Amino acid sequence: QVQLVESGGGLVQPGGSLRLSCAASGIIFSDYAMGWYRQAPGKQRELVGSISSYGSTIYADSVKGRFTISRDNAKITVYLQMNSLKPEDTAVYYCNARSFNRNLWGQGTQVTVSS
Repeated sequence: QVQLVESGGGLVQPGGSLRLSCAASGIIFSDYAMGWYRQAPGKQRELVGSISSYGSTIYADSVKGRFTISRDNAKITVYLQMNSLKPEDTAVYYCNARSFNRNLWGQGTQVTVSS
């Protein structure tokens, strides 16, 4: 069964940190580029960052220097380390797995940054 399961979301104060995890199953993980997207209320889903099967990364300008995406092919998991969180980072965060012929999504995890 193909699944992407996110975890690690929650409520954090501005300036705080969270680490999101996305565990994959049912896919050949190394064949997929992995990404994190987010969607805030009333806004379109946007790319936060992605990591290729070789480990190269890209980030949205809004998170550069604060967020780090990584992957562990042995654990079939991708991570998003989020530091210096701001209220505008509040959103549902989605894990994405993309290959040449498939585009998969997790169910999302809520991240709320508020004092």
